[in-house]
Amino acid sequence: MLKLIWLIPLLPAAGVVLNGIFGRRLSLKAVGTIACGTVLVAFALSVGAVLELAELPEGLRQFETDVATWLPLGQLGMGSDLTIPWGFGLDPLSSVLLLVVTGVGFLIHVYSVGYMEHDRDYARFFIYLNLFMAMMLMLVLGNNLLVLFVGWEGVGLCSYLLIGFFYDKPFDERTGLSCADAGRKAFIVNRIGDFAFLIGMLYLVMEFGTLRFSELNTALAASGGTPGWLLTGIGLLLFFGACGKSAQIPLYVWLPDAMAGPTPVSALIHAATMVTAGVYMVCRMSALYSATPEAMAIVAAVGTATALLAATMGITATDIKKVLAYSTVSQLGFMFAAAGVGAYIAAIFHLMTHAFFKALLFLGAGSVIHGLHGQQDIREMGGLRAKMPRTFITFFVAMLAIAGIPGLAGFFSKDEILAGAWNSGHKVVWALLSVAALVTAFYMTRLLWLVFFGKYRGDDETWSKAHESPALMTVPLMILGLLSIVGGWVGIPAVMSGWVGAGDINKMHHWLAPAITAPGVHGEDAAHGGGHAAEVAHDGAHGAVVVHDAGMETMLILIATVVAVLGISLAWLLYKKEGAAAAWARRFGPLHNLLRNLYWVDEFYELVLLRPFYWLSRTFTAIDRWVVDGLVNATAVTAEISGQVIKLFQTGLVRNYALMFLFGVFVILYYVIRTV
Repeated sequence: MLKLIWLIPLLPAAGVVLNGIFGRRLSLKAVGTIACGTVLVAFALSVGAVLELAELPEGLRQFETDVATWLPLGQLGMGSDLTIPWGFGLDPLSSVLLLVVTGVGFLIHVYSVGYMEHDRDYARFFIYLNLFMAMMLMLVLGNNLLVLFVGWEGVGLCSYLLIGFFYDKPFDERTGLSCADAGRKAFIVNRIGDFAFLIGMLYLVMEFGTLRFSELNTALAASGGTPGWLLTGIGLLLFFGACGKSAQIPLYVWLPDAMAGPTPVSALIHAATMVTAGVYMVCRMSALYSATPEAMAIVAAVGTATALLAATMGITATDIKKVLAYSTVSQLGFMFAAAGVGAYIAAIFHLMTHAFFKALLFLGAGSVIHGLHGQQDIREMGGLRAKMPRTFITFFVAMLAIAGIPGLAGFFSKDEILAGAWNSGHKVVWALLSVAALVTAFYMTRLLWLVFFGKYRGDDETWSKAHESPALMTVPLMILGLLSIVGGWVGIPAVMSGWVGAGDINKMHHWLAPAITAPGVHGEDAAHGGGHAAEVAHDGAHGAVVVHDAGMETMLILIATVVAVLGISLAWLLYKKEGAAAAWARRFGPLHNLLRNLYWVDEFYELVLLRPFYWLSRTFTAIDRWVVDGLVNATAVTAEISGQVIKLFQTGLVRNYALMFLFGVFVILYYVIRTV
């Protein structure tokens, strides 16, 4: 199976071709079968490849294959030939993403069959969805940074197409955008980050002469002669690209507006796969970031700030999908904060568990919207657990998972991040992330209560028609619900393993450690993707050398649990009593207004960036029209006038030419006589 990994991205691409050519002539069932079938086969092939990878010795779990030579660029002044292959690779790190993308992606495809069955552009939707899968798999499996960048740009294009899928949908006064505008906003903001990413790649090529990940690890391990400022600059350029793709400060503003797209798109692109590409890239380049403490500090600071800022935005949001959007931005901040403190494995672990419960939350929201015939305002909901029991139960499980209730997937990975911050000495990061975790538990409980508990606050007609979604939509919810419960048990902390006398059963760390270069790991170990990082992860479970303290680990777990329970309890008490939340909102009017208006970040960008840009654009347009074009047009007018004058003398009559000749002779004679 390993030798066939190049086939995995081609399978959904085949679905694009088949539905692109025949989709309009096929039945809806056939279109859905092709789209889902290609992803299912890709998932099966991925499982086979990962199982074969697991059979290899622990230190040798890495496979690469070059399909073709892509860019034979020659020496380029670097002393050795630079050839960039069209190559694919699989190692423990990419295997986690591979299974998440294909597995969760397949469930979302199945869900989409039911959700989109009444849309007139059914085939076009699945063409875009399959194309996205092909690009995302190329991003994950690329064995060099340029192939990854092709997938990176491809998912950006697909995001634009899918967010703007309802391109003819009218302007939405609540968001100030149409679907087409939201798609353009996502595309443009991502291009800003991608420009920095591209520059960072160019610097890597100039300094190390390669973009292949395995060769970069070796080169970075022996980069003693490379200036530290250059490595830091490259790391920050790549990270700025990740900020665009993974919606971090200051480029997070596109993701909440991206909720204008169909709900399955929000689940697939903006929860489980595309937005995590930046986290994957940073962890893939762990050798670079581990060599640049300054860049890691900035990654940690930006991730922590984003986690806390976005969490507060979710407190007052009233659109069911917008609440989940701010939650996604916040959880991505947790992942970047983990990478910034050196807990790369914890970041990938949370990436995996987040894919389970956040995809479930989005699909559950889609089930609610489907059952309420398009209603998305949670102020117009309530009491829906009676109408939608399966959706309620699965949504409840996902809420508990993201809140961090012990035993569920989110608890293990979030605790891993908090412990990583504490053990690496980043106490401020730990404290701020703990606050963000409390706020997360609060606004997710608020969302659950307003949607499923209390009295229904909408109109009677909508309530009478409210219904549970069909099995095509609820079965994927149940599977994701199961994964949200058991998905975290592959990363049980060492101290919890000791409670049951099971020894160290943290499979996630043992699996990922050889593919990660931890901070402080250098030389031959770093060249092999981490080397004794396996021992580091075993000791500290976070990618940094720490002294194992069972008492402290237990205390951190208890604090994380208290934080989750406190957030849930506060929201439950506040919203259970009718009118209490509104009273608190009036009491803290300015603060509530600040959160309700999302800190006026979009307005700030409009004032500071967009308006000056528009002014400059109009100014340069005027200069181009009246100065540049004016000079060109003046030249043309001058030539035309002079031609009109000259043609008066070009009559074609010989006697006129002789007369002019005679006149010239007289002028010359007159000049000679006057000067003598």
